[in-house]
Amino acid sequence: MQPKVAVVILNWNGKHFLEQFLPSVLNTTYSNLEIVVGDNASTDDSVAYVQANYPSVTILQNDNNYGYAGGYNKILESVNADYIVLLNSDVEVTPDWIEPVIDLMESDELIAVAQPKLKSYHQKNYFEYAGAAGGFIDQFGYPFCRGRIFDSVEEDNGQYNNVSEIFWASGAAMFIKKKHFDLVNGLDSDLFAHMEEIDLCWRLKNLGYKVVYCPDSEVFHVGGGTLQAESPFKTYLNFRNNLIILCKNLPTSKVFGVLFVRFWLDLLAWFKFLTSGKFKNAFSINKAHTHFLLHLTKWTNKRVEQKNKPNTSGFWQNSIVWAYFVKRKKCFSKIVREV
Repeated sequence: MQPKVAVVILNWNGKHFLEQFLPSVLNTTYSNLEIVVGDNASTDDSVAYVQANYPSVTILQNDNNYGYAGGYNKILESVNADYIVLLNSDVEVTPDWIEPVIDLMESDELIAVAQPKLKSYHQKNYFEYAGAAGGFIDQFGYPFCRGRIFDSVEEDNGQYNNVSEIFWASGAAMFIKKKHFDLVNGLDSDLFAHMEEIDLCWRLKNLGYKVVYCPDSEVFHVGGGTLQAESPFKTYLNFRNNLIILCKNLPTSKVFGVLFVRFWLDLLAWFKFLTSGKFKNAFSINKAHTHFLLHLTKWTNKRVEQKNKPNTSGFWQNSIVWAYFVKRKKCFSKIVREV
């Protein structure tokens, strides 16, 4: 029998996305499948809509909006499956999107997490910002993807059609073995949203597990469904959470030096927002640094001793900021030869 897979869609006031994209999930051909909508205390009629139109879908409801991380943690306490797929509500899937990923993950006990190829819903021949062909990270904690460096997104011409280890899998369509999710106590609820999937993958890689990319599965992501790219709150979460995951996961010998450099690099970002007239975004960086420093003891207490040899595949020992903004290299293949 095929392993049981639970596709879990976390919803918050997203009836319009459920109307548009839930039918494609229900057309999935994988046989041993449960589809779950986990609701984060929506105030629209999302739940009533799913109940009335899709009785085969399991509905689990939170009593509050706990964000992406906390919301998923609470919902997944009630989900029993071999594999969990965290799927954004604004993702269109193809009928055979699950089986290639499960086959790949079943082939190696060390594979804990995987992602399909993420492409743009609006430009289906291009990769999508939030995950593209798999996530990587540089020595200063800046995430990037095969197929997307900062705001430069590549067209998919088959250049990333090889199965490969990556550093992090996108939370827009993340496959994870339930036993490994439970092993590290799930997502970090303190992050609320943004970069929580990078933190989860990093913690598993610090235990020696693998994160992989499966090009034989494709999904199409709208992106920005909850927070728009220019949102000051999104800026706050990204800058704050990036510092937190560095503090939690870097080796002791590197953490203080990297954080020192990141503070200066964040200052450059602050000036860029300020000179562009984006004063609220600049203030968000101040707020992010203040919150990080005020709770520094909390973040350091979350550090876990690296008992096994960490898996560093996908960790680039250079600066993506330098490569992109100074050397003007906009394409993954021109920047990274081997990670």
